[in-house]
Amino acid sequence: MTAVRPDAGRRAYFDHAATTPLRPEALEAMLPFLTAEFANPSGAHAESRRARMALDDARDRIAELLGAGPGDVVLTSGGTEADDLAVQGGWDAAWGGGPDGPGAVVCAAMEHHAVLEACRALARRTGAELRLVPSDADGLVDLGALADACDPGVRLVSVMTVNNELGTVQPLADVARVAGERCPSALLHTDAVQAVPWLDAAAVTAPADLVSVSAHKFGGPKGSGALVLRRGAAVRPRIGGGGQERGRRSGTPNVAGAVGTAAALAATVAERGSTVARVRALRDRLGDGLAGRLCGVTESGRREDRVAGILHLRLDGVESEALVVLLDEAGIAASAGAACSSGAVEPSHVLASLGLGPEAASSGVRFSLGGTSTDEDVDHALDRVPHVVERLRN
Repeated sequence: MTAVRPDAGRRAYFDHAATTPLRPEALEAMLPFLTAEFANPSGAHAESRRARMALDDARDRIAELLGAGPGDVVLTSGGTEADDLAVQGGWDAAWGGGPDGPGAVVCAAMEHHAVLEACRALARRTGAELRLVPSDADGLVDLGALADACDPGVRLVSVMTVNNELGTVQPLADVARVAGERCPSALLHTDAVQAVPWLDAAAVTAPADLVSVSAHKFGGPKGSGALVLRRGAAVRPRIGGGGQERGRRSGTPNVAGAVGTAAALAATVAERGSTVARVRALRDRLGDGLAGRLCGVTESGRREDRVAGILHLRLDGVESEALVVLLDEAGIAASAGAACSSGAVEPSHVLASLGLGPEAASSGVRFSLGGTSTDEDVDHALDRVPHVVERLRN
C-alpha cells in the first residue's frame, strides 16, 4: 500500500466546466436582494420599483456585454431552459402552425444533452425530422456533413460555440455560411454556455439568431441564465403564467440572480485576457506533464482549437468511471462522460461523434480549469494522477 503523503488532505478542483465558484463581485451585488431589497419587481409600490430598476439595470448590462439590445435578452433559470426556449420556443414562433409540413431540425451530434433532448422533444411533438451531424477527428463539427444535412426544408440549426467535454471551439461563422447557403430560412441557435469565460462571446456568437448562456459557468449564481435573440428572432413561451419577460418567459423574476449574473459577467469580461493566458499555461503544463509521465495518453483535439480551460485526455486501458472515483479519493475533482439518471457514467456521446468505438469513448477524462486554478493544483495532479492510472492498469 502506498504511504500517505503529508499533503494527503489537499484537494485540487478540475471541474470548472461543470460549475465555477461564485465570484465575490457577484455575491456582493446579490446580497442586498437576498436581504432588505426582497420585493417582487412586478409590483407597483416603491420597494417593487427599486427591484424593477435593479432588474432592468442588470438586463442592460448583460445585453451590452453579450452584444445585444436590452429587449433582446430573456432571463431564464439557466442554460438548459435557455436551450429549450431557443429550440422549441424559437421553432414555434417562426414555424408553429405553418402550412409547409413538419420540416427538419439539424444539430451537431456532440451537442450538450440540453440541446439534444430539446431537439428530440421537438421532433416528437411536431413530427420534424431530426438530423444529427458528426464531428471530425479533432472534435469540430463536420462542415461537409452539415452541408449534406441542410436543405430548404431545414427550419432550425443548432451548433454549440464551445464543446463542453473537449473544449473545442466550433467554426460558427462557417456553420452560419453553410446554413445561409443551404437553408436560408432556418434559425441558427448556439449554446454558448462554455464560451463566456474564454472568448469574446459577443463577437463569436454574432452569426447566431439565438444564443444561450448560463451564469454559473463564469462565476455567477446557479439557477440564472439568459437567451439572446438577434435579427428579429422571437420565441413562443414554454412557461405560461403572468407574462413576465415581455410575455416570453413567465415567472417571478430572480432579481438577485440577474444582478449576480451581470456582476460576474462584467468581471469575467474585464479579466478575460489575463485569465486566459494564465490558465492556458496551467492547462498545457498539466497536459505535457501527464503525457511525459504516462504512456498511452491521447489529448483530444488540437490545442489551438480549444479554449484555455479544458484538457481532455483518453487513457488506454482505463475506464472513465473508475478513474474519476479514484481521482476523487486522491484529492482531485475531475469528470468524464455524461451523468445519467442513475449517477453512473455512460460512454461519451461526444467521443462517439468523433467516430470512436465504445472502449475509446469510455476512456476519457476532462480536467477543466478556471480563474481560481493554481500552480499548486497542477503540481498536485501531476503527483497523484499517474499513480491512480497505473493502479487501474495494473
